Order: sequence, then C-alpha cells, then structure tokens
Amino acid sequence: MPSPDQQPAFVLIRPQMGENIGAAARAMWNFGLDRMRIVDPRDGWPNQKAVVMASGAGRLLDEAQLFDDTPSAIGDCDFVYATTARPRDLTKPVFTPEAAMKDARARIAAGGKVAVMFGPERAGMENDDIARANAIISVPVNPEFASLNLAQCVLLTGYEWRREAVPVPDVTVSAMAGWAEQIEIEKLGAHFEERLDEAGFFFPEHKAANMKLNLRNLWSRMPLTRADVQMLHGVMRQMVRWKERG
Repeated sequence: MPSPDQQPAFVLIRPQMGENIGAAARAMWNFGLDRMRIVDPRDGWPNQKAVVMASGAGRLLDEAQLFDDTPSAIGDCDFVYATTARPRDLTKPVFTPEAAMKDARARIAAGGKVAVMFGPERAGMENDDIARANAIISVPVNPEFASLNLAQCVLLTGYEWRREAVPVPDVTVSAMAGWAEQIEIEKLGAHFEERLDEAGFFFPEHKAANMKLNLRNLWSRMPLTRADVQMLHGVMRQMVRWKERG
C-alpha cells in the first residue's frame, strides 16, 4: 500500500531501460516518495532489470501505475510540472527544483493533486509532453553537458521535496558530547599557554603578547566539543609527562 503522506506523483514518460526505472524507484524511496507512474516503457512491463536495480524499493515497482500515454497518466492531476534542462519555445513558468517542490507542497496542502513528469533518457521530454504541463522544472546544469540521467533527475527532485518536510541543520553534534562551554575553552587556552610558556615557546619576548593573542584566537575559531577539549588537555598532559621522563 502507498504511504499515507500527501505527495506528488512522479511520472516516467517512455523510459527506455529497466535499470533506470529501478534506480528511479530507489531514488524516490530514499526521500519517502512512492507514487510512481510509468508511461509506455520501451522494454515492456514488468521488467526484471528494474526489480534488480530497485533493491529495497521493489514495492514501488509492484504498485507503479502503467499508462499508454501521457494524457491518461496525468489526467487526474490539477497541476503538472515537466522536468527539462533545455530551453523551450513554450511560454510557461519556470521553477528551480527547490522552488518547484515548495510550490508543489503548498498546492498539495491546499487539496491539489500534483504530478512531476520526467522524460526519456536519450533525448528528454518532447514538446508534446511539455505542452501538457503547467510549469517547467529547469535544473541549472552545465550548459555544455546538460543531460541528466533519469534517476539523477528523480533523485534531485525528490531531495528538494524531502528537504521542505525535514529541515536539515547545517551543523550537527552528538547530544552526548555537546559543545564545549566558553569557560572550558578558556581553561584549555590557559593550560596550553602555561605549558608553552614553561617550554619557552613564546619567544622572543616582545612578540609573546601577540603570539598568545593568536593562540586564543585559534581556540575561538574552532567548534570544539567537550570531548575535544578533554582530549586536547590529555595531549598536553601526556607531552609534559613524556618530557619529564626524558
């Protein structure tokens, strides 16, 4: 059974290779998407090569809807996007994948039914298919090599859909370790400064103040966890013990 989440249907228009259909299914399921529709696959359906490539996402292939043509595949949708990397003569709104999936999420939340069309691997989507779309998703690729593999395009679009639902923090840290507090970094700096001073590191004397300032600035630039601080204290203590034994 498809997942209960409201989501767009991903429509593969005349895909040519079973392997690419399977890879597209795997890419969809990576991001929680399981509404696959397939239009007139070149090598027929079902396709064992698609099953092998799909790996753990085989359920999507079992539940995929098969259609003879594009109009029937998108007939129940009220807004359709067509993915293409090439400029077209058709006048339509053009979205980046990020903006398109944000727009799709808003439409679905308002009760709409949305589809995203992906063209054949060899030449991409034809104008007859694009003409039936309400908007275009254009990926900002290298103009000298604009062709995207079917599964790559599905993966990219699926990622943007998922990103809207599950914000990913720019930086993560283990809850067990936690970030070091300023007082802990202050003590680490003092420990290093004291030992380096004993070792004669701050030389010549007229440069010592600036060298200590640079060292403190180094600690402040580093995103240290408590575990990091403890390890660096241990490093310095062990170096001092080694020197005393020698």
